[in-house]
Formats: sequence, C-alpha cells, structure tokens
Amino acid sequence: MLAAVMETDDLFDADSLLARMRADGANVSKATVYRTLRLLQDAGILTPFMLLDAKVTHYQLAYGRDPKDYLVCVRTGRFEAINSNEVVKLRDQLADERGWDIIGHRFVIYGSSPED
Repeated sequence: MLAAVMETDDLFDADSLLARMRADGANVSKATVYRTLRLLQDAGILTPFMLLDAKVTHYQLAYGRDPKDYLVCVRTGRFEAINSNEVVKLRDQLADERGWDIIGHRFVIYGSSPED
C-alpha cells in the first residue's frame, strides 16, 4: 500500500486508492486501506485534506515532497494544484516576522471554476 501511495503525485481519497490498487491486482480490503491511511497519517507520511466538506478526506504525500497548494471549485469539487513561489515567499515572510519555525503549510483557494 505504501508503494501505491508513493506513486500518487496528487491528492487522493481512500476509495480511489482502493480502486487503483485492486485494478493493479492487489487483494486488499477497504478496512485495511482506511486503517493503513490512518497509520501513515499518524507517522507524518500523509497529510489529510478536507477540500469541501467532512464527508471525504483527501490525502497528500507529505514525506519527501514539497507541499502543494490548490484551487477548489465549490460547485463540482474539482481541484487543481497550483505552484506559486509567491505563496512560499509570503509564508516565509510571515513566519520570519513572528519568529516562527516553519514545518509546512497548506494553502487552498475556494471558488467557481470557469470551465464547470
């Protein structure tokens, strides 16, 4: 399961991970996926995301990867990763001004996508 998570480059949820693993021939149960995701989260390997509501938790691989920021459409739930040096600079500036040590960040913009 860790290999399947490490192969994922974007946000994912438990059900999509389970479907992908089964399509690849893995014999894994839904309960095992949920338990293992919780263990990976507790170990700091995954970061949970609630994009629109508390019904579906998405996950992002945190270990060894730079954080990704997202635009989220509130009508469809579609999300798009954004990479912005300005966000990182602002994060660093705000933390420096306050004397904080940064361990990570999460930046999500909610709106309506022009394509949806």
